[in-house]
Amino acid sequence: MISLETSLENLPKIGPAYQKRLKKMGLATVRDLLLYFPSRYDDFSNVIPIEEIKTGETVCVQGRISTVEHRKSFRKWMDIIEIIVEDQTGFVKATWFNQPYLEKTFKEGDTVFLAGKVSLGQEGLYLNNPSYEKTTGPEDNLTHTGRIVPVYPETRGVTSRWLRFIIKPLLAQLYNTFPEILPEQILKKHKFLPIKKALWQVHFPDSFELLDASRARFSFEELFLLQLSVVKEKFRMMQKKSPPCPMDVELMKEFTKSLPFTLTDSQKQCSFQILKDLEKPYPMSRLLEGDVGSGKTVVAAMAALNVVKCGQQVAFMAPTEILAKQHLKTISTLLKDFHITIGFITGKENQMNEGKIKKGDLLDYIKNGTVNIMIGTHALISKGVEFKNLALVILDEQHRFGVEQRSKLVKNSSLVPHLLSMTATPIPRTLALTVYGDLDLSLIKEMPKDRKPVKTVIVEPEQRREAYEFIRKEVKEGKGVFVICPRIEIKAKKAESNNLFAAKTWDDVKAVKDEYEKLSKEVFPDLRITMLYGKMKPQEKELIMNDFKKGEIDILLSTSVIEVGVDVPRATIMMIEGAERFGLAQLHQFRGRVGRSDMQSYCFLFTTSPDQLNRRRLKALVNSNNGFELAQKDLEIRGPGQLYGTQQWGIPDMAMENLSNIFLVEKTRQAAIELLEQDPELKSHPLLQERVEGFEKKIHFE
Repeated sequence: MISLETSLENLPKIGPAYQKRLKKMGLATVRDLLLYFPSRYDDFSNVIPIEEIKTGETVCVQGRISTVEHRKSFRKWMDIIEIIVEDQTGFVKATWFNQPYLEKTFKEGDTVFLAGKVSLGQEGLYLNNPSYEKTTGPEDNLTHTGRIVPVYPETRGVTSRWLRFIIKPLLAQLYNTFPEILPEQILKKHKFLPIKKALWQVHFPDSFELLDASRARFSFEELFLLQLSVVKEKFRMMQKKSPPCPMDVELMKEFTKSLPFTLTDSQKQCSFQILKDLEKPYPMSRLLEGDVGSGKTVVAAMAALNVVKCGQQVAFMAPTEILAKQHLKTISTLLKDFHITIGFITGKENQMNEGKIKKGDLLDYIKNGTVNIMIGTHALISKGVEFKNLALVILDEQHRFGVEQRSKLVKNSSLVPHLLSMTATPIPRTLALTVYGDLDLSLIKEMPKDRKPVKTVIVEPEQRREAYEFIRKEVKEGKGVFVICPRIEIKAKKAESNNLFAAKTWDDVKAVKDEYEKLSKEVFPDLRITMLYGKMKPQEKELIMNDFKKGEIDILLSTSVIEVGVDVPRATIMMIEGAERFGLAQLHQFRGRVGRSDMQSYCFLFTTSPDQLNRRRLKALVNSNNGFELAQKDLEIRGPGQLYGTQQWGIPDMAMENLSNIFLVEKTRQAAIELLEQDPELKSHPLLQERVEGFEKKIHFE
């Protein structure tokens, strides 16, 4: 007996080869297969007389096969199957290449439907490789032609035709067994099709109106499952206990007075939101989002200071050693007047108050509470690191850090630390309400008042010499230059041309080592040029960055390793090779490495791409210095799949398509909140709870 939970391995029509392919597609059960939705549809519903077909049109015709011919092409390397189909108005030829088995499929006298594009050959009009379907019964049993035909996401060896062949009989057999998971009040409120009808219409629609209605229902359902997952996590976190840290208003005033600059209004507002959250007895989960150089670290330092003065500890985690070291320097400088003990730990280095210390001694000081703030990489959650009373975890550019990860830091404590996650990667509102919906959002919308907007220019191949001369002029004035390349080295065969100014293909796209050779020997032989890339040892990277900051290096060539967090005020030029190869958010991050002082800075986008989509993205960067605007623009141009790698998140296709639909996102979030407020554990909706749990197993944001 076949059910929705039947393994695909147990279906008679699916052999071992297909089982393996379907498994790669993430399809294990009959339910998975029936929820594998088409990506598009071919409209073959209008069946016309053969005499009405025209060149270039996509048509569907019905007729009787009068001849079947199997022959080899002129050089006898390709099988060709040709049939002639006639109706009362005329005849048309149909041709298939390299499908010799079709000779046994087609017989003279058979009635057949053909659907495809009409081509013009030497002998007149013909259909090239059309969809086909033999029929003896009524037309409403058609699957591959004569109707709106589903086209599925395919993989090698699994065609849409085969999927239709498998899915349709399963759907007919299990039509009445598919359970409704959406609550009755949601179905009525939004006038959604019931699950059975929607499922049939999304696979084999009777009309485009019913197709739209079924897709609307499933778009809502998939986003609703995502929203339930993140809102449930938010509600779950609010049931945990955290050490409350009351705001010390006088201390905060003292801190702001000690700063050599004035906080922006956004910084003040975000600080207040965070400090008020820290007063609560349940864990804060907040994402602090601000453009590159907007001053997020100062806001984090205020929160850390307040927590320490409440007698608690703070952990500050960065993704790389370079960035962790920079945070150590910044936090130590900001808090130098407040008698704070700061520790530092990475896989290779241990410090306390910027002096080296044995790891064992440092671990003891963390455990007994002597260290107030611990800064480091993921070494902070390694074995042996135990905090006495950790109350706040600050993360840089790592947004996911749930209850389990926080529990690793506090070991046996029943209290869960507060979380402040910081990012300079602008997140559009739709993603903030879905993927990061368990985090409250604080936005720093302003830049410090002394910063000048970075001037951004698209540099065409013929403008290279002029750009190089401008760079030389800046260097002679003591300023620094970043050069970003997409790859470390070129492994493909080099182009025959050695002309530095010639346009390149992707096989010859600029790579750090290749570009280093050319810039240091041909373009700027008189300047000091150094490379920096991810495979280098941390000590090497740190030494190079320090030399660059001090002005002992003129031009620093790098991969995207410098994307996040590096602060070099003397750098005024960011030169990006193959700019079209990067996303807008990433380009904006690169640009943020310059313009970190009161000097005018520039970002040069070198490109040879004629692609209009790439041009639109680069022009958007030229026209805006606002990261939030650019994130939204990138979302519109590229879609969430490419922009945020959601293909890797495991989110279903239909939900992913709608991640940029703010109306639907807000609607599903509100529905999730209302349902969970009534039924936090979904005990009254066991089928929905089961689907949410299954959904959570498939998605993995970071």
